[in-house]
Amino acid sequence: MCYFQLSQMIIGGKWKPKILFYLGQNPVMRFGELRDSIIGISEKMLISQLKELVSDGIVHREVYKVVPPKVEYSLTPIGKTLIPILENMFEWGQQYASHLVAESSLQDIEPGEVMEDLDERVKVG
Repeated sequence: MCYFQLSQMIIGGKWKPKILFYLGQNPVMRFGELRDSIIGISEKMLISQLKELVSDGIVHREVYKVVPPKVEYSLTPIGKTLIPILENMFEWGQQYASHLVAESSLQDIEPGEVMEDLDERVKVG
């Protein structure tokens, strides 16, 4: 078995890493909060991706029997083990964006360095 491929099957794709990243930043999130945080995701896609993550045991779904219905999502203990990986991916993304900005503006930057004004130079989404 290829463990890298297994990881990709569980957390790969366009939306799952973003969902997991936001859940890693917040102990509990409601569906609307997740939807509003993830630019470009449709409700249908968010529902589908959350169902898969719940089914795989990465995300916990808590339903409160109130009117209107209240549903909260959080990372399970095994899901929380992904937080350092997602944070490393975020940091690498900052470093790579800094590299691209420096390269396009003919500036010198050390590999792994993050520009102080990076967010002003690039539109992050």
